[in-house]
Amino acid sequence: MSDDMSYFGIGIAVIILLVDLWAIVSVFRSEKTTGTKAAWAIGLIVFPVLGLIVWGVAGPRGVKAGPTSPEHSKG
Repeated sequence: MSDDMSYFGIGIAVIILLVDLWAIVSVFRSEKTTGTKAAWAIGLIVFPVLGLIVWGVAGPRGVKAGPTSPEHSKG
């Protein structure tokens, strides 16, 4: 029983880590200033769960860029 709980805890920690990394990448892809990006990244690293909640409500999102070259745009 104890092994199952430790595997569950490790699984939850890995999921939080992956979502946290995705949030940090999204912050750095946003159009905010460098200082704002750094503050959000530090907040997400120091407070992983709480930082994700706050980022989900009020954080900057990454920019969705279109095709980067003419051969990618069919039209």
